Amino acid sequence: MYRLLYCLALLAIAGLSQTPPAARPVTKKSASGSSAANDAALEKDIRARFARSKINADKFEVHVQGGAANITGKTDVLQHKGVATRLARTAGATQVINKIEVSDAAKQRASANLASGARRAQVKRSDVPGRK
Repeated sequence: MYRLLYCLALLAIAGLSQTPPAARPVTKKSASGSSAANDAALEKDIRARFARSKINADKFEVHVQGGAANITGKTDVLQHKGVATRLARTAGATQVINKIEVSDAAKQRASANLASGARRAQVKRSDVPGRK
């Protein structure tokens, strides 16, 4: 009985002797300052994704403001326009404004491929092993 009371007294003393952690000073960040930093980081991330991709050869320009990515440039490959949009979205852009201009030659090649039936083979989900 005395041991139990002794242990409880020690625990109480140990608990009371601890000092609370010092309070952190509260700093207010302006909404525009943190937003600008986020935009700069997002823009850097999108450019890095473009650099690691095949669309790097097109040298698209990216500007981010308020989480919205504006992409401009020219390309000779129709699919690069869609890839640029997807890369910007996966980087975290809330909106993508894609102003990439596709060359007439690329549009004609895509049109000719569709007309001739030369396009990527589509695999039905039922044909994939392990799927029903």
